[in-house]
Amino acid sequence: MPEGLIVKALSGYYYVKPDAAAPGETVQCRGRGIFKKKGLSPLVGDRVVYTPTENGEGTVDEILPRETELIRPPVANARLAVLLFSLKEPDLNLQLLDKFLVHIEHAGLRTLICLTKEDLLEEDESARDQDLTAQVKELYEQIGYEVIVTSSMTGSGTGEVKSRLAGEISVFSGQSGVGKSSLLNAMLPGLSLETNEISMKLGRGRHTTRHVELIELENGAYVADTPGFSQLDFLELGVEELSTCFIEFRELAEGCKFRGCSHLHEPGCKVRQAVDDGVIANSRYEHYVQFHEEMKEKKRRY
Repeated sequence: MPEGLIVKALSGYYYVKPDAAAPGETVQCRGRGIFKKKGLSPLVGDRVVYTPTENGEGTVDEILPRETELIRPPVANARLAVLLFSLKEPDLNLQLLDKFLVHIEHAGLRTLICLTKEDLLEEDESARDQDLTAQVKELYEQIGYEVIVTSSMTGSGTGEVKSRLAGEISVFSGQSGVGKSSLLNAMLPGLSLETNEISMKLGRGRHTTRHVELIELENGAYVADTPGFSQLDFLELGVEELSTCFIEFRELAEGCKFRGCSHLHEPGCKVRQAVDDGVIANSRYEHYVQFHEEMKEKKRRY
């Protein structure tokens, strides 16, 4: 029985790329009724066993074990999240960046932070902007994240991103209007994804992506072109899990005086001590406190 990878799901059909197939070659399959009975649903990114049918189509018979499973966007076996935030238009929003990082840590994925639109740093402000870019890059690299500064216009950094994606299923995520489609187009000439012009009035782009699909690059990379983690509402996350999603808190938290320390007001808190000592960035701790409050507020409402 042949095996393959689901690269697209649309209108009840699963488009399976057979293991030996050339890029872009897929078999249109239906799922077996047994999946519905078991409450299972094949996802884009699933490795599956399928049976070819006489009309050149096929039936998905079995879903092979998953390494990871995302709910939003619905993708299986992604191991890397590429988080895109623009340096300009829209301006860099570190609170939103930290919120995305919390969700990615909770999902158990590795992260690559891409700071896009390097070409938009204006001449007269460039020294200040370059300084900010360097500070942000250094801050997140010190925490332990990989950061690449890119420009789809000049091609700067796109080769580096592409080689980082090799052999992985990746999810592209981030603010709207930061150039997700432009970066993918720059990495794969001829792709011509519909790029969305940013609406300056709203400060966000219009979503041009309507279904989940894996885009194959020639280096064995598959990129999920999706609207990303569009609903960042913390509903899937328990308030007690929040601190573990700030990776620089984890080791320090083991030394806190109280087990289950919230890092807000308890005496003998090593995390707060590290903030006072400048080991943890103030912005990161402030966002932790804000998210903690937001989660408690949500709990009270539901």
